[in-house]
Amino acid sequence: MGLTGMLTRPRKRTSNSGGQTLGQVIAFANQKGGVAKTTTTLNLAVAFKEQDFNVLAVDLDPQGNLTMSQGMDPDSVERSMFDVLVHGMPIEEIIQRAEIDVAVSSIDLAGAELALSSMIGRERALQKALLPVRSRYDFILIDTPPSLGLLTINALTASDDVIVPVQCEYLSLRGLVQLENTLSMIRENLNPSVELRGILPTMYDSRTVHSREAVDMLKENFGDLVFETRIRKTIRYAEAPVQGSSVLKYDSSGSAAKAYRDLAKEVLNGATPRQHA
Repeated sequence: MGLTGMLTRPRKRTSNSGGQTLGQVIAFANQKGGVAKTTTTLNLAVAFKEQDFNVLAVDLDPQGNLTMSQGMDPDSVERSMFDVLVHGMPIEEIIQRAEIDVAVSSIDLAGAELALSSMIGRERALQKALLPVRSRYDFILIDTPPSLGLLTINALTASDDVIVPVQCEYLSLRGLVQLENTLSMIRENLNPSVELRGILPTMYDSRTVHSREAVDMLKENFGDLVFETRIRKTIRYAEAPVQGSSVLKYDSSGSAAKAYRDLAKEVLNGATPRQHA
């Protein structure tokens, strides 16, 4: 099944065996680095929170850029997603409060794939860890590393949906084939309900023919899977993490913040916050 066969936009929230409504889990995945996965995870999460949704962001990248983008130092974090995945620590114990709730990363996470490799059920470690908190959040957004290794497989197995940020250049588009194969494998063997929420064009520069052609190629191949929102190149996305904040806080009235508010509207598709106990 190709990506176009995995099209979804609206999704009803699921419930657990106790009748509690579970928050939606969305992974941001692309094995290519530098495509704005972290930028999108953080700023979309903050845009959701502006709409009164309860949001948890999970930093599953050993580089810890999402953690740093909220003013925390991954090198000084005592407990992180490594402890959750490898040692079974409750995820509540490593969540830090900033603009949003963040399940923080540390450099130790780089050893998680090796540590998990000999464990039974290794692909479901994150899915299991998220279960106790899914009813507390409307959305759980997962930032993944730039690879299709065990950490990313854990993210896809735990997720309801996947959003794929794609840099507007030809070589980035070619990487979608490998991701497509991985998603098909996940659906066949680990998580048959995971669906592609959409493809997000990033690093878009309307002044260049190449960027425009890249978006045209995306739309030609993937049609309605491609979000209407374009994340344009701007220095604001680089400046905001230095201040330990999202671009929505750093430059709230700017075009960079507006882009992620527009994306939030597309992803939410009319959804409203639920009442929490």
